[in-house]
Amino acid sequence: MNKIKTSWQIAKQCWRVLLLDKELLIFPLLSTGALLLVMASFLAPLWGSGLLSGAEHDPDGDYNSVLLAVYLAYYLASYFVIIFFNSALVSCALIRLRGGDPTIGDGLRAAAKCLPAILGWSLLSAIVGMVIQSIEERVGILGRFIVGFIGIAWAIASYFVIPVIVTENVGPIQALKRSAAIIKKTWGETLTAQVGLSVLVFAAGLVTAALMAGGGAVMATSPALGGSLMALGFIWIFTAVVIGATLHAILTAALYLYAADGKVPQNFDNELLQNAFTRKS
Repeated sequence: MNKIKTSWQIAKQCWRVLLLDKELLIFPLLSTGALLLVMASFLAPLWGSGLLSGAEHDPDGDYNSVLLAVYLAYYLASYFVIIFFNSALVSCALIRLRGGDPTIGDGLRAAAKCLPAILGWSLLSAIVGMVIQSIEERVGILGRFIVGFIGIAWAIASYFVIPVIVTENVGPIQALKRSAAIIKKTWGETLTAQVGLSVLVFAAGLVTAALMAGGGAVMATSPALGGSLMALGFIWIFTAVVIGATLHAILTAALYLYAADGKVPQNFDNELLQNAFTRKS
């Protein structure tokens, strides 16, 4: 319980860091806009070619090779967009946590310097994601349960990959190994530190569900009120996702600085982090 209480205090300190650099919220917005452009750039040609209305599988039962290639390209492009802007966001967070005053340009330049590693990590992440999804579609309930654990293990092992890439200037494989080593050293502490943000995300989800349910309930008698409530629910969850993604990046950067280098991030309490982490030799 003390660990969970500490995680809530850490989440509040992440919020204070965000208040110092509200422009960090631009990165999730840029990522969302770029993802929409990527989706449109793939859907339009597919729709025009007729592939979407055709059979997903070849007569032999295998996946259509053209669609499979398109899916892989789409996965790669989407992962690249997400990882690139997240790298820029984490870079800015690291600058602030080291005592600097970052700008949007600082983050974009830092991410651009790591383009080969970001592209490599995007390709590896896309392949792993497609493999996991493909296996889940082909196995039973027990198999999906096992594959789910594999996906969780992958997410945990790769938790610090982005701060490692933008800080240590290494390739994707080395970054994954380094991330796994840091996680191994700070296993329980790293996971527990996420609880505070998870509570905030869960609370935002409950508010959204209430707004959507209320809108649906009154839609028949008052379409204007029902539509307004549902629109408000959409705006609320979108805002919560953007803020949550930014806070998560700040937290990841702070945990990386303390766990990897033993440095107390600016605007974070030294005693609080000491209570959250028991650094192992």
